[in-house]
Amino acid sequence: MSAEAVLDVQDLVQEFRTGGARGLGLGRAAATVHAVSGVSFQVHEGETLGIVGETGCGKSSLARAIMQLPPPVSGRVILHGRDLAGLRGKALREARRDIQMVFQDPFSSLDPRWSARDLVAEPLTIHGVGDARSRRERAAELMRLVGLDPAIVGRRRIRELSGGQCQRVAIARALALSPKVVILDEPVSSLDVSVQAQVLNLLERLRAQLALSYVFISHDLSVVRHVSDRVCVMYLGKLVEVADSRDLYAAPLHPYARQLMSAVPDPRDRVRGAALTTAGLADPPSPLNPPSGCRYRTRCERAQDVCVAVEPPLAELRPAHLVACHFPLDEAILAGSTTSAGDREPPAGGIA
Repeated sequence: MSAEAVLDVQDLVQEFRTGGARGLGLGRAAATVHAVSGVSFQVHEGETLGIVGETGCGKSSLARAIMQLPPPVSGRVILHGRDLAGLRGKALREARRDIQMVFQDPFSSLDPRWSARDLVAEPLTIHGVGDARSRRERAAELMRLVGLDPAIVGRRRIRELSGGQCQRVAIARALALSPKVVILDEPVSSLDVSVQAQVLNLLERLRAQLALSYVFISHDLSVVRHVSDRVCVMYLGKLVEVADSRDLYAAPLHPYARQLMSAVPDPRDRVRGAALTTAGLADPPSPLNPPSGCRYRTRCERAQDVCVAVEPPLAELRPAHLVACHFPLDEAILAGSTTSAGDREPPAGGIA
């Protein structure tokens, strides 16, 4: 791990066993869901790393595996030089002080019986930080930090708050123990557009003010583009492209990333939108039985025989731009051309 990396995820694998139904006469055997398959990345100090992908690609499973909720099947999650995957009980609880998570739906992730002030103070109580009075004062300070008036909101239950207020309570709670890394799992997807902007601006201010690093997970590419320094594109449990946010959105090199970018409306580029939205219309395969070789090959226009037999490694094709594809794209494809000196065209004789 480099000296600048505060979080180093190495070859993380998360799988789940589905219950069989043969005993019920339905003829279904137990199977394995391959949710996360060998994912590696680093998060550097003060950085926001975005993770994007369509629903079901494994983004939330990745977030929970990093948090050891539950622990991954294999791989390492190194936080400040300490591997969380090898910790249990009290040791894991102590290590989690430096990494916290904000969930997508605050109404289901927060206890509806507790007041907002008690929810914010709960991490301090669990870790035995201070006495009752200092915890109340710290909770009030955190609520003010996220734009809530503790005198008005502090005594209210979750059902008495708006969606934006609930998410601010969740953010304040995540900051209670002064973490270095915060994982944000779809933190604004359940909010109105105007409230989304307020929460995103709040998160950006907190990142600068508290020297935080974020892992920002979302299916909304416009939001990720706005907040992220680097972006990981995830498909069916694997990373297929990792790059600086500007580079990725300007010229994605993986066909799947290209398809995702084409789905973002851009009134200034009608030709690009019309040309790219026709790719990858087939339904995604099931994580119960992912394709051999390249997992995107069943939806890819450029797939060839090698894509069936060989899984493409995540390789650096440009400085700090990693792509897992046997036949990556280049800018000429995005400009409407089908060939370029820098573009690797697939060989003749493609797969059926």
